[in-house]
Amino acid sequence: MTAQRYMHVTGATSADFGAVAVADRKHAATNPKAFFHGKPITLEDHQNSRWIAEPLHLLDCCQESDGGVALVITTPERAQDLKQTPAIITAAAQGSGPDQYIMTSYYRDGLTGLPEMGIVGNQLWDQSGLTPQDVQTAVLYDHFTPYVLMQLEELGFCKPGEAKDFIAGGGIELGGHLPLNTHGGQLGEAYIHGMNGIAEAVRQIRGTSVNQVDAVENVLVTAGTGVPTSGLMLARS
Repeated sequence: MTAQRYMHVTGATSADFGAVAVADRKHAATNPKAFFHGKPITLEDHQNSRWIAEPLHLLDCCQESDGGVALVITTPERAQDLKQTPAIITAAAQGSGPDQYIMTSYYRDGLTGLPEMGIVGNQLWDQSGLTPQDVQTAVLYDHFTPYVLMQLEELGFCKPGEAKDFIAGGGIELGGHLPLNTHGGQLGEAYIHGMNGIAEAVRQIRGTSVNQVDAVENVLVTAGTGVPTSGLMLARS
């Protein structure tokens, strides 16, 4: 329902959602740990995949995965003595939006955005002192492709309704102006409820990602959408 309304209001199309899936699978294709390693898709593949619940095709939906992720959290002082380059947590936030329900916030005045993500984003920018222009790559929770476009708008990377233009022409692929989900995301690597996204953000800070972005200083990571949500800002220093 949210995706249908978003399309109606913004003019976004299924092909715009497909661009997210294509980018994720392109990144997963070069990630040996990804479920879809070596299996990129085209936009035509996306459009030809079967409907799950219109306007969502099969390739708009994340995988079901088994797996685990371990994160070691310590003080910045202790981290300086460790072997690996530390990823410093410069901001952490959580938020709930108006009329927020678990997975069923269908009675809001508008269904075109994710106000809870806007709340989280504002906290992250305020805590870190950063702006969207200071972020070199991001890991946005991608269980369903439409929510990636909405998050870009709520977080301030583009204006409301302009995400379809922001992602066009490979803008969110490696080499684009904001590479997203360079591990392949939950659509391409694995659906470990976003924990694998935090691990990829750490790799980007360390410079060890298989799809490394140049000169990474700050990485934004978000948690699940359609529910009360949260986010992190990780930095090199």
